[in-house]
Amino acid sequence: MSVYEKTFTVRWADMDPNVHMRHSAYTDYAAQVRLDFLADQGFTMRRFAELRIGPILFREDTRFLKEIGISETIRVTAELGGLSADGSRWRIIHTIYKADGRMAATVSVDGAWLDLSLRKLTVPPAEMVEAFQHATRHETYADIVREKKE
Repeated sequence: MSVYEKTFTVRWADMDPNVHMRHSAYTDYAAQVRLDFLADQGFTMRRFAELRIGPILFREDTRFLKEIGISETIRVTAELGGLSADGSRWRIIHTIYKADGRMAATVSVDGAWLDLSLRKLTVPPAEMVEAFQHATRHETYADIVREKKE
């Protein structure tokens, strides 16, 4: 599978007083690409509602490398950075590129699945785990190994 990516044109609403893309817009674009990836695998918002589960984040780390200005075209990728054996925990690494191919930022997120009825972490359905297992792996991919609680 090739790297999952989407292209966007940066909007006026994404700018800050320094006339470059505001810090939170980077994570907004990354989140959109994650949701698009899931939807393209059959896991739309409607499907999540049917399954009564949803993705949650534990950590979000953004590294800013180059400025992005208004009306620039950016390309945002999503690659699997890690996955637990049961698919309950995951890491996705997004890279945001300027139109000339230079890396502008990376956004790395660690997440899990929330049972929306019980409000507790859960293991996703097998077809969701399979979709993640077939995603392109980032060069830093490492299995997520959870320690057993005593």
